[in-house]
Amino acid sequence: MWWKFRKHRIAVWSATVLLVLYLAAVFCEFLAPYSLSFQDTSYTYAPPQRLHFSSEDGFHFWPFVYGLKGQRNPETLQKSYQEDLTQKYPIRLLAKGQTYKFWGLFKMDRHLIGVDSGGTLFLLGTDSMGRDLLSRIIYGSRISLTIGLLGVSLSFFLGLSIGAISGYFGGWVDNLAQRVIDILRSIPELPLWMGLSAALPVNWSPIAVFFGLTLILGLVDWPGLARAVRSKLLALREEDYCMAAELMGAPPRRIIYRHLLPNFMSHLIASATLSITSMILAETALSFLGLGLRPPITSWGVLLVEAQNMEAVELYPWLLLPAIPVIITVLAFNFFGDGLRDAADPYK
Repeated sequence: MWWKFRKHRIAVWSATVLLVLYLAAVFCEFLAPYSLSFQDTSYTYAPPQRLHFSSEDGFHFWPFVYGLKGQRNPETLQKSYQEDLTQKYPIRLLAKGQTYKFWGLFKMDRHLIGVDSGGTLFLLGTDSMGRDLLSRIIYGSRISLTIGLLGVSLSFFLGLSIGAISGYFGGWVDNLAQRVIDILRSIPELPLWMGLSAALPVNWSPIAVFFGLTLILGLVDWPGLARAVRSKLLALREEDYCMAAELMGAPPRRIIYRHLLPNFMSHLIASATLSITSMILAETALSFLGLGLRPPITSWGVLLVEAQNMEAVELYPWLLLPAIPVIITVLAFNFFGDGLRDAADPYK
């Protein structure tokens, strides 16, 4: 599988991108220039700061940013920002900044990049409360990427178990499972997600809401996989090796998980990668509509809530930047799953 997977160049690059994204989610406190609680109302809707390598002094081998000066238009009351060419702030590695708890355990004050005291580093601009958008995107990756893995784990457990039992035993067990699947699949997914998400109590803690939304996404997504597993097992259970295992006294659980499911592993891998992307998109959509995760939890969907105001987007287009990691993640998972499917397929 590894030899075949390496030949799929796009899949290898996609796996690298996903590895970087998940490492960023794990070390988000260290990678973010500012902490999640940082806000400076004197820099609301500040545009992205440009990195410079040259100034009046000549070329610099290390990037720097100029200071920001804000002034409000007396007629439109709109605030605009200009670079203060008299103030230069070199980008510092392992810069000392705001104190944070790494993984909620260790107190640290070192960030991967930063500037000296008195300067600002808003590489992707700020939002309506003066919060650094890049830092919030990095923090949001932890929730948005984790909810897909947890939801798929639950969905796959239900889909594989119910689909395998339905396809292997047949009879009334199969009829009961298929009628339940028919009922669930007859309900449109988005209204069902919205209804279940709206049913979450508003007084729940952010962690409880996170696990509640994960549970909802996992419970709604399993019927498609269960039906695919059931159709495969209906055909595979008649094979000679399955009958031989039964004659040797192998229990149904061993026959299903040891002999039958591995025979269409490529299909399961493709389904898993597609399910992860669908759950990430579902969380983003529900949070965007105000029915998913809510502040103070930070996810990519929560960050896009401000994009609902088209006037704000027209004036401050960098508010749409949280959509870019969503697109990159979805494409990377699709290409990665395509490469894994081809590598796991014994007929290719």
